[in-house]
Amino acid sequence: MRNRRLVVLLVTLASSAAVLGSSANSAPEAELYWPGWRGPLMTGTAPHATPPVEWSETKNVRWKVEVPGQGSATPVVWDDRLFVLTAVPTGERAEPPASEGDLPEWRRRGGQVPDEIHRFTILALSRKDGATLWKRVLREGRPHEGTHATASWASASAATDGEVVIASFGSQGLYALTLDGELLWEKDLGDMTIKLAFGEGSSPALGKKRVFVQWDHEGESFLVALDRQTGQEVWRQAREEKTSWASPLLVEHEGRTQVITSATNQVRSYDADTGDVVWETPGMTQNAIPMPVHQDGLVFLTSGFRGNALLAIKLAEAQGDISGSPAIAWSHDRDTPYVPSPLLYGSELYLVKGNKGLLSCFDARTGEQHYGPERLADVPNVYASPMGAADRLYVAGREGTTVVIQRGPEFKILATNVLDDGFDASPVAVGAELYLRGQKYLYRISE
Repeated sequence: MRNRRLVVLLVTLASSAAVLGSSANSAPEAELYWPGWRGPLMTGTAPHATPPVEWSETKNVRWKVEVPGQGSATPVVWDDRLFVLTAVPTGERAEPPASEGDLPEWRRRGGQVPDEIHRFTILALSRKDGATLWKRVLREGRPHEGTHATASWASASAATDGEVVIASFGSQGLYALTLDGELLWEKDLGDMTIKLAFGEGSSPALGKKRVFVQWDHEGESFLVALDRQTGQEVWRQAREEKTSWASPLLVEHEGRTQVITSATNQVRSYDADTGDVVWETPGMTQNAIPMPVHQDGLVFLTSGFRGNALLAIKLAEAQGDISGSPAIAWSHDRDTPYVPSPLLYGSELYLVKGNKGLLSCFDARTGEQHYGPERLADVPNVYASPMGAADRLYVAGREGTTVVIQRGPEFKILATNVLDDGFDASPVAVGAELYLRGQKYLYRISE
């Protein structure tokens, strides 16, 4: 019996090594997985992953499972499991409160009628076969306002550090759980009033000690820091901002953690310990959505609704009001993304134009444009953010096609892959696996 257990242990360890690849021996643990909305480096890159280049419904699909409900939240991955957020309609209708009759039609409906009761749910799925390991309904109720026809009531991605999972459903609450689904704490931050009832989507940022939530809407906007272990509020900073959907970015620079936020009026950095503003400058276009990215002391912020904006900011020189100062390394005012976040891969910055299948590549350090916008065949509409792995870019479209592009200063399409679904959630790469969450299915792509 003892020898049998030893054999099982060795087989298990060998399988894990195969999943993670040879880089598992030297890489920090978090870099082997996909712990948050924009990956382990928060740049959209999986530095140790080697996903396939080609796939179809009959090639390299290891498994495909239907995800209940609706959600465009990108899955997060740690160890042997994926965590997926979804809003599942129950079929039951709830009577609206009497006060709702005074609201304008756009607040009540948006793109969908929100009078159906939903179960706001987190799922833990097995990486091996897609089986549901556990499911937890965190809240059941009727959304208080509508959402855009292309959005969902589960658009924010979860975040994990291997000990806790943070799940945000915005107005439906913020939750902390163990990796086995035990609820640790929950926090109600109130009801957001979103512009044109387009729905909520900002993902939480998980630090070593705190959770940060950007709460920009048509009411009283703020950035809040909560204790990671208890959910207690540590500090809150009021923000003079209207609705944005951007997620905050945590950056370590010269011994200080900064919380960097993108929005229409001002781009701001806050001290993560105190909430004090470190630096700020006039912001993006209307409807700021893309998350900032950072590498080697440079922060990049983009937006692209009714205008175009890109700022590259040098943290070493950023203090106070930096508008027009040398802290702004370079800027750009064409072909920037509306919904997709930028991809920062090595020395290159990649941008999708608007929500279209048009890609540009810049030298991140100098702002020199290598190419673009270049058309991506068969990908006319893009909401998902591009992902980078194994010197390749993966851009998934709303019609079910994912284009794989060679990384580098020259534009080269390597493969065009089609599945029977459409993709708003962004691609995720871990080990030799690619995960694609569609409007109906979650796919594991691996050879």
